[in-house]
Amino acid sequence: MSATPAPLPIGYRLVVGATTPFMLWSRIRVTGTEDLPTHGPTLLVANHDSNWDPVTIAYAARHRRQVRALAKAELWKNPLVAKVLDNMGQIPIERGRNNMAAMAAAEQVLRDGGCIGVFPEGTRSRGKVLKARSGAGRLVRAVPDTVIVCARVTGTAGPVWRPGGTRIAVHFFRPAGGQRKPDEPSAALMIRLLAEIRAEAPPVGR
Repeated sequence: MSATPAPLPIGYRLVVGATTPFMLWSRIRVTGTEDLPTHGPTLLVANHDSNWDPVTIAYAARHRRQVRALAKAELWKNPLVAKVLDNMGQIPIERGRNNMAAMAAAEQVLRDGGCIGVFPEGTRSRGKVLKARSGAGRLVRAVPDTVIVCARVTGTAGPVWRPGGTRIAVHFFRPAGGQRKPDEPSAALMIRLLAEIRAEAPPVGR
């Protein structure tokens, strides 16, 4: 299999392009991209402190692959935002629901060799320690050859819209505790991954 990344959909490229000025004046620093596979089923697990996190991760990963995120369904209430999210291939998920359709869609993306991005905290931290949710762990169990990659994001809770107002960093890495173990419960897996991410990126409020 070629190591050349698949081309990004036009809607995805447009969104990444539109956020480029914000990333540049936030002096974004991206490290560890070699740990993000260009092909094959991949679960990208990240911390969540700001609404900027999804587009920041998309920008940071742009030379490697498309990241299809499980995003809160409320975002689809705005028709324009909904169109952008659909063009990016994002998947709506509702908090407090079983979301069988969303999980099935995410599972199919993995089976097709795609990359799914998740925030195990379920929502922005707002500076508080939140418990990891187990849903994404079930995706890995359903598609065992999925590669887990963590993304540690810092700086997005600052004034990203203001030139020089913050400094963003994104670090991709494989979990030190290894990939999912055969007998590891989904909840335990996500708690372990979030703990590794948060070890060097404690929750930050805006």
